[in-house]
Amino acid sequence: MLKDINLNAMRHFEAVARLGRVSKAAAELQVTTSAVSQQIRLLEQQFGVLLFRRDNRRLVPTEEGERLYYSVSRAFRMVADVHSAIVRQHQQRQFIMRASPTFGVRWLGPRIKSFLEKHHDWSVRVDATPEFSDFETELVDLDLRYSYFAEPGMHETVVMRDFVLPLVSPGYLAELRDRATDPMDQIAQARLIDSVKTFVRWDAWLTHRGVSEVPSVYSLRFDRSSMAIQLAADGAGVALESATLAWRELSEGRLVPLSPDLAVIEFPGYRIVCPPRHMNRRIVRLFTDWVVAEGARHEAEIRTFLKAAGCRFDGVGGPVPVGENGMAGSGPPG
Repeated sequence: MLKDINLNAMRHFEAVARLGRVSKAAAELQVTTSAVSQQIRLLEQQFGVLLFRRDNRRLVPTEEGERLYYSVSRAFRMVADVHSAIVRQHQQRQFIMRASPTFGVRWLGPRIKSFLEKHHDWSVRVDATPEFSDFETELVDLDLRYSYFAEPGMHETVVMRDFVLPLVSPGYLAELRDRATDPMDQIAQARLIDSVKTFVRWDAWLTHRGVSEVPSVYSLRFDRSSMAIQLAADGAGVALESATLAWRELSEGRLVPLSPDLAVIEFPGYRIVCPPRHMNRRIVRLFTDWVVAEGARHEAEIRTFLKAAGCRFDGVGGPVPVGENGMAGSGPPG
């Protein structure tokens, strides 16, 4: 247990093992030689072994002492590196966030310039990765996550709701309408583009609507939403995707809802996540306020667009159907 480890004695041990003499360790630590010797004795009593042997006028670690020195010196270096990084971050006014690649490129990238212009004295770094941050070991201020369930112990602020629906190019939709008039019959004859890392996938969506024969394998599968959206806009098939991520193609008319009769799944998908203590940083609060305001504007724009297309909404506050790849909230879209 960590509480049983005498960290002060470890500092004295590391100095003696590195310098080879009690007197040199005492001078470096600015304590007496007797204090250093006492700490070494306490550590040897705790471990039940000798940690040093004398070699002429030097103290040389025993085999057990060598093992301990390797681990202790490595741990001290790691702590020193983290300390330096934290100090540099605050001194250089650095702000570090993490976002999924598709969301970073398609949503955050085109908007963040306005935030940078207001806070030009800050250095901002965005890590585009599908992995969530480990705030205990990584130097990250916050994650801008796509998640459905709250994470215990974390501060979370919803940025905006997401809207998921079948999307198709106008040309491919015309082809499907020539084959069938019912939207579910059209889907049955369509090439379905499967985004394997999204929360709402075709298998769950189809089952949720009572389809008995759900494909076990899809001919078009991608682990990045940007690829699925692009392929759908090119007329290769129907994508079950986020209107937030596909907004550019929707607003330009390169993608359209497959049918207003198929309800849009709506849920609070995008959120700020960080340890509560990180909210003490002014830049974290400023970014949170900015991104929530941007999210509210974009959410209203999408909702207005979909309502104008005749779409109805489903899933507000209710369950979100998820695919074979896991539970909602298990990871971000690519």
